[in-house]
Amino acid sequence: MSKVLQNVFKQRAKTVINGLSLTCHPGEYQIGNECCPKCPPGSQVKTHCKEYSSRSCAPCMGGTYTDQQNGLERCLSCTNCDSGSGLRVKTPCTSTSDTVCEPLERFYCVSYEKDSCRRAQEHRHCKPGQYIRQNGTASTDTECSDCSSGTFSNGTFHSCQPHTQCHSLNLQLITEGTLAADNQCGEKSNHVTPTITVIVLIIVGLVISVISIIMLKKKKGIVFKSRNRKNSTLRYVCLCFSVFTFYDDNTDLSKN
Repeated sequence: MSKVLQNVFKQRAKTVINGLSLTCHPGEYQIGNECCPKCPPGSQVKTHCKEYSSRSCAPCMGGTYTDQQNGLERCLSCTNCDSGSGLRVKTPCTSTSDTVCEPLERFYCVSYEKDSCRRAQEHRHCKPGQYIRQNGTASTDTECSDCSSGTFSNGTFHSCQPHTQCHSLNLQLITEGTLAADNQCGEKSNHVTPTITVIVLIIVGLVISVISIIMLKKKKGIVFKSRNRKNSTLRYVCLCFSVFTFYDDNTDLSKN
């Protein structure tokens, strides 16, 4: 018997159990009633062994791999790291190893297979009124906590901030803050301008009234003594002067 056939018979080393079952060695695979030597990692079976011939192997082509000895007729397809599942390539596929995937930025892995992530989920977004207690990682989600009274956060802060004290900035409170927003401050109102407007309107009204009364009396032919006219006019002038003096005094007080 030739050496080739002797080697084939040695590699086929098999045990028949109950006349039916065939048990092959760990380095072999069963095909029919034969035990054939497995192909090495990075290859696949091209032809199976037969009684008087050994098996042959072929290398894995692009996009396929085998990472251990095998009796496969086709190499395994490389895993696709789907961005729609929150994944990206960490280690590219080779003929002897599958692709290793990892989570995208702002994602964390929720399903592993060996050392590769199979599915990822986006990190939690803290709501307004909450702060980020712990940043998310590739394997853990973001942790959020609620703000306490008198503080606020828009959801992106790593700690809640105290509300701005408007009075300490010599400003007045426009809108009171909430757990999600700060106090809104503004310049203090100036009451002098509205007061001036009111006083001017009063004086103009009085002057118009005086002129209207004089013209009306002239139109109706009502004649008054010169002295009475002077006294009447003087009273209106005094009234206007009194109003103006009152405004001036109040303005000085407001400034003080």
